[in-house]
Amino acid sequence: MFEKQLGIDLGTVNVLVHVRGRGIVLQEPSVVAVTTDDYRIVAVGEEAKAMLGRTPEAIEVIRPMRDGVIADYRVTERMLEYFIRKASGGLRIIKPRVMVSVPYGVTSVEERAVREAALEAGAGRAHLIPEPLAGALGAGLPVGSPSGNLVLDMGGGASESAVVAMNGIVVASSVRVGGLRFDEAIAGYVRRKHNLIIGQPTAEAIKINIGSALPVVDELHMEVQGRDQVAGLPRTITISTNEVVEALAEPLDAVTGVVKSVLEKTPPELSSDIIDRGIVLVGGGSLLRNVADLISRETGVAAYVADAPIACVALGAGRALEHYEVLRRVVPSIG
Repeated sequence: MFEKQLGIDLGTVNVLVHVRGRGIVLQEPSVVAVTTDDYRIVAVGEEAKAMLGRTPEAIEVIRPMRDGVIADYRVTERMLEYFIRKASGGLRIIKPRVMVSVPYGVTSVEERAVREAALEAGAGRAHLIPEPLAGALGAGLPVGSPSGNLVLDMGGGASESAVVAMNGIVVASSVRVGGLRFDEAIAGYVRRKHNLIIGQPTAEAIKINIGSALPVVDELHMEVQGRDQVAGLPRTITISTNEVVEALAEPLDAVTGVVKSVLEKTPPELSSDIIDRGIVLVGGGSLLRNVADLISRETGVAAYVADAPIACVALGAGRALEHYEVLRRVVPSIG
């Protein structure tokens, strides 16, 4: 009765926490600043992200999650502890019960690392749910019905597509290409075409402000500041939307390939359901302009972005706790 229930989207770029009865209570970057000599935590979340590319040698800013899985266990545990305490409201006598999202197809070693990190961070009980299933639950899809629902989760570290039916995943595929890879592609393009070196935060700002998955007639423009690759001095250029489209072509091709791979493996009966219902896009990557139109064009199936796509996985993880007994019979990792 007094046990708090938390749904946690433990992402490569952001961590979101859903508290039962209160909704999404926390959304912060999964970034941690540590001292280089003794690995002491200096800042977590928004405060740490503000330090990206701006720290002296004594401080290192890291993302402890990579491609949706734990890359640095100790820092992930401390980060989770900070977020769980913040979402729970300080010290509590009864430890919260948490449902943490993990990429589909992670190894048992990676699953155990996430579960143990959650328990060490202060959870009383820790359960795991595949991200595509959590995304489908959060988007309000009828996952308990025998009809097929196709969801594409475009996260920061990976993009995953899955057909969900009868509270489980029927077929799924993933590629370790997400929002961070989009940022790298933009930075690489600016360096090659304009001889300008920019950081990841600047590349992300370009993607958000003027980025698109398909060419547009009315282009947006943005002034970009960086370091000249030849002279080594600060320089400002102007970049357009269609240049960003060109930069993102390769990573977006990998994302559409994942959806096609799932459609090719989907049983015929479920394929007809997907044609009727369409493809639902969740995750931060789905906010890129015209990405749903690109998916529709490449697959021949209508696609649309879910309401509040960034929050869907955390919402779904929270709802999974409400339907725990039903889901645990179908999804082994929930356990």
